[in-house]
Amino acid sequence: MSPRDWRPTEAAGPYVRGDGLWVYQSLPARQLWQAIAHGAHHCGEPGVLFLDALERDNNLRAIETLQATNPCGEQPLPAHGACVLGPLIFPSFVRQAFGLPGSATAAWLDWPALAQAVRGQVRALDNALDLTRWPLPEQAQEAQAKRRLGVGFTGLADALAMLGLLYDSAAGRAMARRVAQTLRDQAYAASVALAKERGPYPLFDADVALTPGTFASRLPPALRASLRKHGLRNSHLLSIAPTGSVSLAFGDNCSSGIEPIFDRVQTRVLQSPDGQTQRYEIQDHAWRVYQSLGRAGPVPDVFVTAWQMRPEDQLAMVSAVQPYVDGGISKTLNLPPNTSVAAVQALLMQAWLEGLKDLALYRPNRVHSPVLQPALCPGASANPVACSEVPV
Repeated sequence: MSPRDWRPTEAAGPYVRGDGLWVYQSLPARQLWQAIAHGAHHCGEPGVLFLDALERDNNLRAIETLQATNPCGEQPLPAHGACVLGPLIFPSFVRQAFGLPGSATAAWLDWPALAQAVRGQVRALDNALDLTRWPLPEQAQEAQAKRRLGVGFTGLADALAMLGLLYDSAAGRAMARRVAQTLRDQAYAASVALAKERGPYPLFDADVALTPGTFASRLPPALRASLRKHGLRNSHLLSIAPTGSVSLAFGDNCSSGIEPIFDRVQTRVLQSPDGQTQRYEIQDHAWRVYQSLGRAGPVPDVFVTAWQMRPEDQLAMVSAVQPYVDGGISKTLNLPPNTSVAAVQALLMQAWLEGLKDLALYRPNRVHSPVLQPALCPGASANPVACSEVPV
């Protein structure tokens, strides 16, 4: 439902603006900003969506309005839009993980295999658009007119560790940036190729897609020229989702989406249909791979976890990747329990200044019980920051 369709529940107070939107209350922007930061600090809600960044980047901004995303924030959508997403499991493209024991041979990323997988993923998701039985006719019409989809990745942090790179380092961000750029270039090239084979999306207009400032207008010159000549099969092609289920079921419990490694060993808390709580100890994929190599000695620094790095470094990773993603990025900043409201405000402001499209935050608190905990919680823990204030 569009905000234009909302109606007040009470007759007193609300009125309709000249643009047709309902106004329920007016208050100073600073007061609203403080309320948002206080809520995010207290219980992790609300997340923040930067509509100016969504609209500025949108390849279809001339013909549609983006006012919301799907629930996790990785796919900005117009009315009746839907998510058709498909992440690639990034660790599967790492060769000789952690390097060969006793050898100078380093781990490496199979770039040709990654490029081929991206092209195949675009074709598969484009097929899914035609095979899907949509709940509403308006959804079917929206999907067919624009053919929006989202190729993404999961397991970024695990892959970086397997390559010997720290998530919160300049080298780690440089690798993530190169991965995102590869996804962008290969996905758009694949969509151009599909347009030549199957035709562009019905609403395709090169002048609209390449309007200065849109995502497509920043593509490499040769790719822009090919797009203008042959068209584009899909209006949008990239999205970084949280991928929790994919990471667990198909990625051997690799790190989720763009998130850091939560911990090498974790306790997953599940609630059964009868209301009983069950706990399962699970190991991170990269940690299990490392152990399988028979390595001894201290834990390598590459296994830096979400609770060991600064929120600013987590934010920097999203900033490195977002310029190459035409959709959104689902990212929750993990904050220490003693984070202040002022620090939350600073992080949200920094996200906006760096052109991010959305952001969520989580600070261990007594409002929400976590699904994942470090395996040593509760009690004496090697990671007290993650355990403190968390109900168990």
